[in-house]
Amino acid sequence: MVRFSFCGVDLAALPHGALFLPGRRALLVADLHLEKASWFAAGGQMLPPYDSMATLTDLDRIARDVDAAEIWCLGDSFHDSAGCDRLPAPAEALLRRMAGAMRWTWITGNHDAGMVDRCGGAVTAEAEVEGLLLRHEADPADPRPELSGHYHPKLRVSMRGRQVARRCFVASATKLILPAFGALTGGLDAGHPEILRAVGGPAQAWVPLADRMLRFPLAA
Repeated sequence: MVRFSFCGVDLAALPHGALFLPGRRALLVADLHLEKASWFAAGGQMLPPYDSMATLTDLDRIARDVDAAEIWCLGDSFHDSAGCDRLPAPAEALLRRMAGAMRWTWITGNHDAGMVDRCGGAVTAEAEVEGLLLRHEADPADPRPELSGHYHPKLRVSMRGRQVARRCFVASATKLILPAFGALTGGLDAGHPEILRAVGGPAQAWVPLADRMLRFPLAA
């Protein structure tokens, strides 16, 4: 866990791509995309049906490690509006247990905007926590400090003649985009013009390690 300050708020970044607000023991994650595999299977593209359980198991472990009292999911938590209905029984039981044990809030995203039952927890389009606006997709016209997801940023670098990709945060002066937390999610290059437009200004890709943050400038 790497502690840092963003717009005057103390935060901590975890290597798996989650954020933690120590002051209120709040864990923030983005883009779980639960039941993505079953959505593809319905269209004939068969994928191993274990993505939801893997994602929720990781989230449960991290929540226990940091002793989280709150979890905030920043949109696209399910891959589609019916994803909660398709959860395997063990995954649904784990999710309902976690949602019942702490304050759980779903921020709606473009994939899951129409869903009503999210297996527990409260639902909202956006929220403000500790002076930070939480929403799914960054709004470059909004000057307020903001945490969001949506773009699944990944940093791609060349090391010893081969390409290496790592999930990363993308940060500007007032915008912080979280990487996708889900086990079955792709990624958009952190320097993609759409990401740079969303954060509106000079930006960096942040890769948290166990004890330090690697920061890479992103060219416009």
